Amino acid sequence: MEEALFPLLNTINSPDDLRRLDNEQLAQVCHELREFIIDAVSCNPAHFGASLGVVELTVALHYVFNTPNDKLVWDVGHQAYGHKILTGRRDNFHTNRKYKGISGFPNIFESEYDAFGVGHSSTSISAALGMAVAFRKQGIQNRQVVAIIGDGAMTAGLAFEGLNNLAATQANVLVILNDNNMAIDPNVGGLSEYLTDIATSRTYNKVRREIIRGLGKIKLGGPRAKEMIVKVNNSIKNLLSRQTNMFEGMNIRYFGPVHGHDITHLTNVLTDLKEIPGPKLLHVITKKGKGFKLAEENQTTWHAPGGRFDKVTGDFIDAPSGVPKPPRFQDVFGHTLVELARMNEKIVGITPAMPSGCSLNIMMEAMPDRAFDVGIAEQHAVTFSAGLAITGMVPYCNIYSSFMQRAYDQVLHDVALQGLNVVFCLDRGGLVGADGATHHGVYDLAYLRTIPNLIVSSPMDEIELRNLMFTAQQPNMGPFAIRYPRGVGSHVDWQKSFVAIEVGRGRKLRSGNRLAFVTIGPIGAKVERICDDLEKLGVSAAHYDLRFVKPLDESLLHELFSSFETVITIEDGTVVGGMGSAVLEFMADNGYKCRVKRLGVPDRFVEHGSQMELFREVGLDMRHIKNVALEMVGLPTQE
Repeated sequence: MEEALFPLLNTINSPDDLRRLDNEQLAQVCHELREFIIDAVSCNPAHFGASLGVVELTVALHYVFNTPNDKLVWDVGHQAYGHKILTGRRDNFHTNRKYKGISGFPNIFESEYDAFGVGHSSTSISAALGMAVAFRKQGIQNRQVVAIIGDGAMTAGLAFEGLNNLAATQANVLVILNDNNMAIDPNVGGLSEYLTDIATSRTYNKVRREIIRGLGKIKLGGPRAKEMIVKVNNSIKNLLSRQTNMFEGMNIRYFGPVHGHDITHLTNVLTDLKEIPGPKLLHVITKKGKGFKLAEENQTTWHAPGGRFDKVTGDFIDAPSGVPKPPRFQDVFGHTLVELARMNEKIVGITPAMPSGCSLNIMMEAMPDRAFDVGIAEQHAVTFSAGLAITGMVPYCNIYSSFMQRAYDQVLHDVALQGLNVVFCLDRGGLVGADGATHHGVYDLAYLRTIPNLIVSSPMDEIELRNLMFTAQQPNMGPFAIRYPRGVGSHVDWQKSFVAIEVGRGRKLRSGNRLAFVTIGPIGAKVERICDDLEKLGVSAAHYDLRFVKPLDESLLHELFSSFETVITIEDGTVVGGMGSAVLEFMADNGYKCRVKRLGVPDRFVEHGSQMELFREVGLDMRHIKNVALEMVGLPTQE
């Protein structure tokens, strides 16, 4: 990027450089930082609106606090682009979310300024409290800990668990609530309405202005500081007798709401709050997408645009070719759910704050009274679904695979133990790409197949997805999980008539005599092409698609192990405890002695990159799989 466009920003290689500037220069830094983010994301698709909305807050935090000695905990992590740019990663920011480049989220292994790793949400208050308590226990003085929570993250139960504990400890933690009324989609629920009430209350803001004027007349470090703080708290409590404030009710001092795009006011407020000990919360009002008109007007679309765009017009550069393409799996889910709901009046849809991401928004538009966005609250989403199911409804609870990990207890105790017909649709199964280790859905097959009563399935294509969704709402089904990937399927003509699939029944896709592949999920389509290539090399390979990792198709596996001495299992989930492990367990339990090679995601965290790059890294690309097959039948491998 041209240095002339960012004369101040290009002098900032660390927050120390920022703190050398005059306060009057900060507005220009904010302008340049915002333009830098727009330039970068227009060329390298990434999250967008959230970081634009916290530019002033980011600059103010690093200007006022002595980072990295003072700790900033960002929540959710995609708000932290400005933070990364100001903390020594400006020149590498073009590698954001790229293979071997910097992460799109705070990462403790990447920078000392990233105090805590976060790729999802609502962990900041708990983590910040732990840091503050640890500093106190170790006798470390003068270290501030700040949790910046926003973009919907306050709606999760973990945030309130952290607040509840924070109030009891009197730890020196500042919680900054970045209130932009948005997650990916608009915030929902009582908390959102409550914060709006605070922000728009004439009475509240009148008293707030009087308090601020009072603070302006006194130096908080002076002899009347303690007296003034008491008066401030009393004034707030008097006001709150007329308008209840839940934060004050929890014994967490509340300040705000304040304008989140006034850099001068923010730095003054944060400077004052540094001197006030104990737990406190600053309510900051921001606009998601601030500074890019289209992102301000359509915050859902511009949360993460997904393609390169013209930063002046907003037009997307990577326009569709006009050639029909298969739909994304999530869109097949959305349209299919509406079809099924029209057939079965008991069907409802649930998502924890991802309606556009998982395409439940299609049902929300068609049947708004039968689709529920419960906020970023995966545990609640599952138990809410259980409550619906126990009264005879058939809830389709759509949660991203990696986010379902948060609700494991609820899946086990509230759904499976009671045998309830909740249909879990796990979007983003497998290696998702640029979001990286926090978002890869590679553990689902392993962690779900240990749960009694739970059917665990994965379709090879979008037609199988439709049929599994149709099957899951048949009578007497019980708990049913369907796991599918991010991205497009393989069929342009996908809207076929529904066909019920026998639970636990796999299928033999092709016969062979040298070796057999066993797959589950969309990776089976890749294996079909590999079998074609092997056939040209004179290697006849059979292919079995299990469809279900629980229950296993035992008759199919008996056929497999009775017919082949060489077997390769392939899955885009963890190789530890997944489908391949289930097949090995069956082989051992039934006394078969075969050579089995398991291919899958290795037992380590996989970082970010394109899906193609990551499949190559973990050995799930076509070349590697083909060479494994050739080696197992004693033939030379190919370059």
